[in-house]
Amino acid sequence: MRNVFAFCALALLTASLPPAASAEEPGTPVVAKAENPLDTLFSELKRERNEKAAERIASRIWDAWNRSGSASVDLMMLWSQQAIEGKKYDVALDFLDQVVTLQPDYAEGWNRRATVHFMMQNYRKSMADIEHTLELEPRHFGALSGMAQIMAASGRDELALQAWQRVLDIYPMLRNAQNEVSRLSEELAGEGI
Repeated sequence: MRNVFAFCALALLTASLPPAASAEEPGTPVVAKAENPLDTLFSELKRERNEKAAERIASRIWDAWNRSGSASVDLMMLWSQQAIEGKKYDVALDFLDQVVTLQPDYAEGWNRRATVHFMMQNYRKSMADIEHTLELEPRHFGALSGMAQIMAASGRDELALQAWQRVLDIYPMLRNAQNEVSRLSEELAGEGI
């Protein structure tokens, strides 16, 4: 079972990598596409070298992720957050089950539910929700951070390191990820001696 768990985590890490660029056919007219505002924010986040400025960009990304486009879903997300803050995890899960049922393509609903499962130490359920999150938004650095924490908690330090490195590919100035990559790299190097 542990090997299956490790394989799933490795598959999720590689699946979240961006696809290789495809070559344009000669003679094909280049059509300018309107850039997605999230794409712009992620580009800025990757280039930003000031930690505070990067935090502001990440906050704008979280704001975009938190908007579902549905007043009902947004309200259930608010109620789930209030339940989490009150440590009423079962109540939060009830709301989040409704969110992912009503809007299965809303990545943040899956991520929030993964977070609640993580807080309840239901790591298998959390990983399943992280998988859904990353299928919908492969750049979800919050979901990848959760995956890294689960891998570390289950003694899979190499997979945790890979997940943290993936976080840094997306959000290079995330201090927690930097610290974890440094710590895990040192620990794994020490094991090889």
